[in-house]
Amino acid sequence: MRNLWPLLIAASIGAMGVQGACADEYSLLVGSYTAGQSQGIYRLNFDSATGQINPRPLQVIISENPSWLTLSGDQRRLFVVNENGPGQAEPVGRVSSYAIDPKTHELSLINQVQSLGNEPTHSSLSADASHLFVSNYSVAEDPGGTLAVLPVAADGTLKPVVQMSSHPASRVNPERQMSAHVHSTITSPDGKYVFSNDLGADRVFVYRFDPKANPDLPLTPATPAFVQLPPGSGPRHLLFSADGKHAWLTMEMSARVAVFDYRDGTLEQTQMVDLAAGQPVSDKAGAALHASRDGKFLYVSNRGTANQLLVFAIDPLSGHLKELQRRSVEGDHPREFSLDPGGKFVLIANQKSNQIVVVERDANSGLLGKTVQKLPMDAPSDLKFVLRQ
Repeated sequence: MRNLWPLLIAASIGAMGVQGACADEYSLLVGSYTAGQSQGIYRLNFDSATGQINPRPLQVIISENPSWLTLSGDQRRLFVVNENGPGQAEPVGRVSSYAIDPKTHELSLINQVQSLGNEPTHSSLSADASHLFVSNYSVAEDPGGTLAVLPVAADGTLKPVVQMSSHPASRVNPERQMSAHVHSTITSPDGKYVFSNDLGADRVFVYRFDPKANPDLPLTPATPAFVQLPPGSGPRHLLFSADGKHAWLTMEMSARVAVFDYRDGTLEQTQMVDLAAGQPVSDKAGAALHASRDGKFLYVSNRGTANQLLVFAIDPLSGHLKELQRRSVEGDHPREFSLDPGGKFVLIANQKSNQIVVVERDANSGLLGKTVQKLPMDAPSDLKFVLRQ
């Protein structure tokens, strides 16, 4: 039986809305896995002056496995992948769209469509917000992972998938790479290219994005069509620098970060950083990465038995990384994390230890300090802030 306390709390305070919220408070949206007691998406208050998350949810959205949250640029829409698949309560992968009230941040469902693949694990918007790119990871070898392209109407309504792409697997690791496993897909800073990171293929696939030329097939393979990575490395998440000149890529299976120079659809590797040098394979599970707003520091999570957050200084000219700190996440399996809007705290979603850990951050040095809160939360998977308007 599901734990009903979140709904009871939400009902009791629903009439309060966000009245009385101070200027230092933000709405925190938490995605989660729902095989246990979690009910879906939680909307909470975060105080950026103290680093405290109010444990009483302002809203609970019942949704199956809303594991990844994508905010539109104007923060008026929220797109959610429902990471469903065979053997789960909901066997079909789906994508949901929500409207966000600009004053109260209340979420309301616009619509939901199928992702036409299993276990969609990530989504991102095109630069013009006209299309959503959904990464169907697919745990099982058959049918394997795919990239799905969904048009988005001006009112946030998701239209059915118009294009699917699949990739050949590297087959290097017989347990995890016998088929494609698309882990994330993002748009280049100029909006002209789309990069799809396939853990099962050991490649980042590159597409030109031109919906005006062909609305039904907005993606076409670029030249070159992919970036080759070391065998068995398992690419996961790609992040571009704020100036668009560099990019960093986590490789889950080898626990490394590749650094690239970027220019007109082309990624050229310039550095490879080991997150778990000399450590056993059980320590190797590179995951999320995020840069500070000033572009000076990069933060990377490594799961496995390491369960660490690593801090790097970013060279402003080359984008190269210099390790500054390794810090325990004080939990298990940091699937995602987020820097708060003020840059004073890092919030870590420890999926397997069922908690969100809030850690102090020094904006000048980039270093992580003491833990200020450990909030119980069943299987958190993603964290996004909605700013006060």
